[in-house]
Amino acid sequence: MPALTAEQIHQRLSAKFGDAVGPLSPPKKDPHFTIAPAKLLEVARFLKSDPELAIDFLQDLTATDHPKDGVIKVVYHFYSYKHRHLFEAKVHADRANPELDSLDGVWKSANWMEREVFDLYGVVFKGHPDLRRVLLPEDWVGHPLRKDYSEAGGYRDISNVRDNPLDMYLNLDRMVKAQQPAPAAPAPAAAAPAPAAAAKPAEPAKGA
Repeated sequence: MPALTAEQIHQRLSAKFGDAVGPLSPPKKDPHFTIAPAKLLEVARFLKSDPELAIDFLQDLTATDHPKDGVIKVVYHFYSYKHRHLFEAKVHADRANPELDSLDGVWKSANWMEREVFDLYGVVFKGHPDLRRVLLPEDWVGHPLRKDYSEAGGYRDISNVRDNPLDMYLNLDRMVKAQQPAPAAPAPAAAAPAPAAAAKPAEPAKGA
C-alpha cells in the first residue's frame, strides 16, 4: 500500500470522528489539523490499529504557549514505518487547567516527551505512569517555556544573573591586552654626520 498524504489521512479521520477532527491547515510545508482533547486517546488508538494508517511510532511531542488565546497547543508528529507516511496534529489544552490523556499506553515514546511538556509547560497527562519533571529539579517553581514565566531570583543560592555577553568579551579583551608585554621603546635616532671641513685654498707660490 502506498503512503497516504496528509489530505488522505485527514479525510479518513474526519469520516470516522466527525467534528472531533478540525479542518486541515492551508497548504504549507507541514500541514496539520486539530484533534478535540476529549477524543485524543480514542483517535490515537485508531491511528495505531487501523490497517491503512498503521501509525506505529509517535515521532515527536512538543508544545507552544498561546496566552492571548488561553491555550497550550500540544503538537504530535505521527509516523508509520509500515506505510512510510507521516502527519502532524495539534490538541489545544485549556491554559488555566491543561490536562490531556496520556498516550504512553499507545506509544511508549510518549513517556519522556510528555514528562518534558509537563516540566516546561505544566500540561498534566492523565494516566501517565510516572509524571514528574525530567529536566528541572522537583522543587523548581513554575514552567519555564510559558510566555509569562519569570525567574524567581535564582535557585538554591545559585544566581540567575547573567552578564551581558558583549561586556564579557570586552573584559576578556582588556585582560588579554593587560597580560601582553609592553612594546619596546623605539631606538634613539642616529646623530646627523658632521659637515666635512671646507678645503683650504692653496697659497700662491712666492715670487710669483
